[in-house]
Amino acid sequence: MTEATDPVEADRALKTRHRKMWALGDYPAVATQLIPDLGPELVRACGVKNGDRVLDVAAGSGNAAIPAALAGADVVACDLTPELLAAGRELAAGQGTELEWREGDAEALPFADDAFDTVMSCVGIMFAPHHQAGADELIRVCRPGGTIGLLNWTPEGFIGQMFAAMKPYAPKPPPGAQPPPLWGREDHVRALLGDRVTDVEAQRRTVRVDLFGKPGDFREFFKANYGPTIATYRNIAQDPEQVAALDSALDDLASRHAESRHADETGAVGMEWEYLLVTAYKHH
Repeated sequence: MTEATDPVEADRALKTRHRKMWALGDYPAVATQLIPDLGPELVRACGVKNGDRVLDVAAGSGNAAIPAALAGADVVACDLTPELLAAGRELAAGQGTELEWREGDAEALPFADDAFDTVMSCVGIMFAPHHQAGADELIRVCRPGGTIGLLNWTPEGFIGQMFAAMKPYAPKPPPGAQPPPLWGREDHVRALLGDRVTDVEAQRRTVRVDLFGKPGDFREFFKANYGPTIATYRNIAQDPEQVAALDSALDDLASRHAESRHADETGAVGMEWEYLLVTAYKHH
């Protein structure tokens, strides 16, 4: 069978592309400069405490895993992209904490059933292409009565709208791959988790981002540092008109989200980026 027709080979090729995409640019800069508060917030929502066994799925460079370790938990950070794990090790060492870093696919986690007290993901698992497979793995590796915690960008929020703006210019997703921002819809997450969990709580919240002085600064930062944006621009690099159109679309997006904000003392324009925070408990 060819790669195009063999589902196993097609999935392997897709994951290879994802691994390379997230190694582009500097995702740790995105996580630490723009959204440093999200990981600690997820850790608090999950009630992580000293001695808990915690798994951070699609952990990136550890924006939730490191705060969990600092809270005293026994943490494993798992991600598809080894370059992000290497960056995470450095960040953890710089904060004086240790945790385990494991390369692995969110849709086929390399862990035993019921292995963790808390299984969480902070704007991570949403980028795994097959949502039900990812959700099934979250539940499988969580012990009965354990906590599942998820923090994901909403479709209506800034990052969800950024992906919508990039979609016409991005490589076409393979059959069966689902849009990441669906994980920011409460009904979608409830359907994925189903009756295998109880006490689901879901809240829409926002994080304030003040780094950018003007809309074009946002665009240039993401073009330099954020893997999906870099990959999208590479896809249209030979077409200057499309590049200009995407530049304009991203600038317009940033302007719309910043237009009701006032520049603070630093001159930066503030934006509120919406996300969905979900916690649930695996059935006994």
